[in-house]
Amino acid sequence: MSDTAVRHRTPARQTGGAAKRPGSGPGPLTHTTVMAVRALRISSRNTDALITSLALPIMLMLIFVYFFGGAIDTGTDYDSYVMYVVPGVLLLSAGFGAATTATAVSEDMKGGIIDRFRSLDVGGTPVLAGHVAASTVRNLCATALVFGVALLIGFRPAATWSGWLLVAVVLVAYIVALSWISAAIGLLARTPEAASGFTFFMSFLPYPSSAFVPTEKMPDWLHGFTDHQPITPAIESLRGLLLGQEVGNTPWTALAWAAGLLAVAIATSGTLFRIRTR
Repeated sequence: MSDTAVRHRTPARQTGGAAKRPGSGPGPLTHTTVMAVRALRISSRNTDALITSLALPIMLMLIFVYFFGGAIDTGTDYDSYVMYVVPGVLLLSAGFGAATTATAVSEDMKGGIIDRFRSLDVGGTPVLAGHVAASTVRNLCATALVFGVALLIGFRPAATWSGWLLVAVVLVAYIVALSWISAAIGLLARTPEAASGFTFFMSFLPYPSSAFVPTEKMPDWLHGFTDHQPITPAIESLRGLLLGQEVGNTPWTALAWAAGLLAVAIATSGTLFRIRTR
């Protein structure tokens, strides 16, 4: 082969395919969106878990209102127990809905799909954020459904426009924080079944709070926990805002709790993901 032929062929070989520049592919936001859509599609196929996460909070609210409501003295001036219990049920619904994130993350870690994502240059943060985003969408739908049923059985909010806005901020903040905690639990658990069991604590937190009865009605030894756990200020904020009452700094305390939980959960889940994918 002549030197002229070599000179003419070398550039063709070098420029035959454009090299992929660093950062030229989809960004983290695109990856997160794709992962969120994927998680929502998986959720829509798991009808049993979807129905449970939607129906269980409604059933609990109906049980408390119609079975126990007549026997529970809240020590307040509310016309009916439903006016007191709805804010607590909204947070309870958020806890139940967020718990499914742990199972979904654990199934991904167990199934080996994470290796496929990593080969496609999808990092751990977009994968986990996608699950959290899907959990937030599911929880907002469940919250709307629970709220709709509450209106049907006699709940009558009296919130101002600014109150409604702050209610939405507090709810979304806690849904996101609980979902990230659930994602960390899914990374910590070795099986989906264990992940589902570990999330019991999140679902349990609304009970030792002011969700169903005032904390003053509880034993003295329990007040220290019920008055200073993260769910109580959130419930007090939602109740006061929805009913048009004075709430003081309670919403900001609730948001501070949510921000702290979120920061810890994101840092913990990032560390656990790196450990699990070594």
